[in-house]
Amino acid sequence: MSRPVLYYAKLSPPARAVLLTAKAIDLELELKPINLMKGEHLTPEFIKINPQHTIPTLVDGDAVVYDSHAICAYLVEKYANDDQLYPKDLVKRALVDARLHFDSGHLFARLRFLYEPILYYGSTDCSMDKIAYIQKCYEIMEQFLKNEPYLCGDVMTIGDFCCLATVTSVNEVAPIDEFKFPNVLAWLTRMAELPYYMETNEEGAQELKNLFKEKLAENRGAK
Repeated sequence: MSRPVLYYAKLSPPARAVLLTAKAIDLELELKPINLMKGEHLTPEFIKINPQHTIPTLVDGDAVVYDSHAICAYLVEKYANDDQLYPKDLVKRALVDARLHFDSGHLFARLRFLYEPILYYGSTDCSMDKIAYIQKCYEIMEQFLKNEPYLCGDVMTIGDFCCLATVTSVNEVAPIDEFKFPNVLAWLTRMAELPYYMETNEEGAQELKNLFKEKLAENRGAK
């Protein structure tokens, strides 16, 4: 049986969430890198696969799945040996789904609001308002983690992977205060202990943060 194909970019937080999930369930993917900065996701060939032209995109036989949260859930449902990462129990699953929506609707949306204009459109706007808007998410996460080691309780789920990939991509620009958010920092330390964390997430997260800083400096220098 052929391996599922993942179109991805290391610097993409959503793509890294999928890589974390695949590693956690010991699934080998065929990886096809897409250079976002060169617009390879906007080619007619790629848009034919995914009309939203988003990264990551999964092709598994005849199935095409896009949106990282949907891909993570799909991979666990189809390939995992158990349902720990995405429970079948409706109440537990609803909580994981809520964390996935928290990432897409709050965390990643706010990262994108800050990063995208600078990376793609020559903006110089890295205002304190935008940074504070991201940090407000940490306040919510601190409550999620108040009495639990993971975002959905005492076991790790795909909700942790998706939020982790986003937070670690912006935590230098929008720092996490150790006095205000000790639970968030403890959670990050816990997740960083995963044996596959460095290769699947940290390297790409650092690449994105470095690129953001370079583009911001470049844009400011051009003004």
